[in-house]
Amino acid sequence: MSDTYLNPIPTVDVIIRIGDGIVLIRRKNPPHGWALPGGFMDVGETCETAAAREAKEETGLTVQLESLLNVYSDPRRDPRKHTMTVVYVATATGVPVGMDDAAEARIFLLNELPSPIVFDHRLIISDYERFISTGIRPAPVNGQD
Repeated sequence: MSDTYLNPIPTVDVIIRIGDGIVLIRRKNPPHGWALPGGFMDVGETCETAAAREAKEETGLTVQLESLLNVYSDPRRDPRKHTMTVVYVATATGVPVGMDDAAEARIFLLNELPSPIVFDHRLIISDYERFISTGIRPAPVNGQD
């Protein structure tokens, strides 16, 4: 019997609200493009701790997590490997600065998003827009492709 497990990798992403906009980072590493701040969880971390850490590492911002938006686990969401992400909505003040593996961090209005947006982050942002306008979180996907 093999002790090798091929499980999805847990990650976190954060929708950081500042004023009327959200913070996106321009990635230094492939896949190149714009993304929500986030990344891989460390062993021994909670999702919440990982989200705050990743936000700080990539943007320099200290965030206040406000709510859980959803969990996204489509095996195709990340072209590098099968990941699942826990997405939080947070607020912050200040000016984001691209740090760590972020070449740049900027605030964008929802109707003026840059391109390309990588991973499934355009879907996540769309779900966020619906959430802030209706208060309803995305419904779970039925588990069928």
